[in-house]
Amino acid sequence: MSNSRIYDRTYNMLSKALDISARRHNLISGNISNMNTIGYKPLDLDFKSTLDKAMEDRKEQPPIMSMTNPKHFTGTNPPEPFSIKEYISESVDINHLDSVDIDTEMNNIVENNIKYRGTTEMLLRKMTLLKHSIQEGGR
Repeated sequence: MSNSRIYDRTYNMLSKALDISARRHNLISGNISNMNTIGYKPLDLDFKSTLDKAMEDRKEQPPIMSMTNPKHFTGTNPPEPFSIKEYISESVDINHLDSVDIDTEMNNIVENNIKYRGTTEMLLRKMTLLKHSIQEGGR
């Protein structure tokens, strides 16, 4: 069935996008939490390049296996799809001890929230379309 590959790819991409948005949210909230930490460098990831890398790495990877006995061979772990980088905001005064700009972080969290909600909406619409197809096919 050619449609199953379309749905598999779409669901896979939306799933990865939600994972990346959740990871980015954790990074941003960590930046806000460490706002007054001396020497802390804020972390972020580029959503598009990380999603591209995650979709590229997805090609026929073996499943992750857990070891139940110390004599088992070690399994292969897939590479980390998140490309996390440190950055210094331009609006932060270099003479201050902190390097996190709350306005930049709040802007990042709002932008990430919009992407997350949009991705969730796309996933819900795909499921609704599939549900409608199943219901109409049963008539």
